[in-house]
Amino acid sequence: MIPVRFILADLRRLWAGSLVIVLLIGLATALGIAVGIQERALRLGSARAADRFDVVIGAAGSETQLVLSSVFLQAAPLTLLPGQVLKKLAEDPRVDWAAPVGFGDSFQGSPIVGTTNEFLTDKGRRQLLAGHVFEKRTDAVAGALVDLQPGDTVKPIHGLPGEGGHSHDELAYTIVGRLAPTGTPWDRAILVPIEAVWSIHGMGPAGAHAESDHAAAGDHDHDHDGAQDHAAADHLGPPWSAGVPGVPAIIVKPKSIAAAYQLRQEYRAETTVGVFPAEVLTRLYATLGDARLVLTAIAIGTQALVGAAVVLVSVVHLSQRRRQIGALRALGAPRAAIFGVVWVELLLLIGLGVALGVGLGYLGAKVAASFFTVQSGIVLPVTLEASDVGFAAVLLLVAALIALIPAWLAYRQPPAAALRA
Repeated sequence: MIPVRFILADLRRLWAGSLVIVLLIGLATALGIAVGIQERALRLGSARAADRFDVVIGAAGSETQLVLSSVFLQAAPLTLLPGQVLKKLAEDPRVDWAAPVGFGDSFQGSPIVGTTNEFLTDKGRRQLLAGHVFEKRTDAVAGALVDLQPGDTVKPIHGLPGEGGHSHDELAYTIVGRLAPTGTPWDRAILVPIEAVWSIHGMGPAGAHAESDHAAAGDHDHDHDGAQDHAAADHLGPPWSAGVPGVPAIIVKPKSIAAAYQLRQEYRAETTVGVFPAEVLTRLYATLGDARLVLTAIAIGTQALVGAAVVLVSVVHLSQRRRQIGALRALGAPRAAIFGVVWVELLLLIGLGVALGVGLGYLGAKVAASFFTVQSGIVLPVTLEASDVGFAAVLLLVAALIALIPAWLAYRQPPAAALRA
């Protein structure tokens, strides 16, 4: 029978050393737990962020950068795709809708992205959280995390967040609506009509629409107020004319899975590239998997060092308790009881350290995820799953085996030798 009260009294007497052992094991375990949780959360969060983007078409170049810029709104210059591609996609019978996205401006750290009403509402399948969609070129819709309300004015600054730039004094947007939360970087964006982006950057918006070309050609003598009324009546979105300006990327919603594969293959050409964002993310996940293996190896190495330190501390601790163990043996305590006292005491310390590490690892992953969400807008689902508990259980099992070493040394210690020490 193992004297539990004796073990607890011993731990209270040696609380400082016991606390150090628990903290060492807890921190080493927390590293391994946090790496696993965070890597899994990043996979799930990024996959959810890309759910809405079936096919992305861009100019020939890096597929990864195309996805990072168009799906995750990571600032980077992209080669413009010829406007004829947008017109062709919008008129393709296999396409439900094709929405251009244009970058280049920002406001108070939020990127301003030009697009169409079809993208805002998935062609009427989604509703805005408040307000309405674009009705004229000066309208803007704020993402769920943008601190702007309908009626607020947005003065765009040329340049993406963090790059600096100059203010566009020739145009100001008015917030007319807010998007529902999506848990993606688009929650941090301000969306405006693509026509406004073309206009503000001198890309010939007058030729963007087949329906507005005739009206633009026939109205030259309006006064300033008349010009504003005409701007308010501008047609937004498709159908596009043959002179539509270039765009960095086009988000395509195919009508079927077969159409999606056909479009991707068709636009993998010399001057264009078509990608499934999920495929690009899979390649990135492979890279993350390699990084995870490295971090996990570091965590296991750290835990091995902690385990060696625990054994060393335990052996030194046993040498200081030789008289106590010898007295117990002289009073009739069996060897098995001595073995059990030492092993259970160490296992209790290690178990507390592993439990602390699981809690610290989960908390650390939550904190890291919150910082990542603030920076990127991607919501990371941090959860503690069975695999994490299994990892902790394996650590505890290995630690239980390591604890056998000092317990075996105590078991073999003869009482006479202990009392003479």
